[in-house]
Amino acid sequence: MKNNMEIKFTALSQNESFARVTVAAFIAQLDPALDELTEIQTVVSEAVTNSIIHGYENDPNGMVYISVMIEGDVVELIFRDEGLGIDDVGEATQPLYTTKPELERSGMGFTIMENFMDEMHVISHKGEGTIIRLKKHLTKSKVCN
Repeated sequence: MKNNMEIKFTALSQNESFARVTVAAFIAQLDPALDELTEIQTVVSEAVTNSIIHGYENDPNGMVYISVMIEGDVVELIFRDEGLGIDDVGEATQPLYTTKPELERSGMGFTIMENFMDEMHVISHKGEGTIIRLKKHLTKSKVCN
């Protein structure tokens, strides 16, 4: 059985915690292990922060979209923005790469997402925005139907 949730919110940094808590509450129905839930919350924070800081460059008129799908023990997260897009996805997903060193960004967002999830796909077009699709198989969950 599939279970889906979608949210959208203004690209403001204070909404990052809302997104993290909302996604965690939805996934909690699977009763995941605490470390898996924490990893997903971290991934949500990284993806949303990337959209706000890099996609919209802190433009409060932008919107961030999150879809969460649960099927069995698999959680799929899709993050989408309609921001600036990424010039070179391959370069952007390299560890320590950042376009905002003045903001003391570590350049580890995509690396964290890739390490905490089982699959990561990034699609981006300059001037059209970015989509990040992530999947995780929960190994310690008690699947509820």
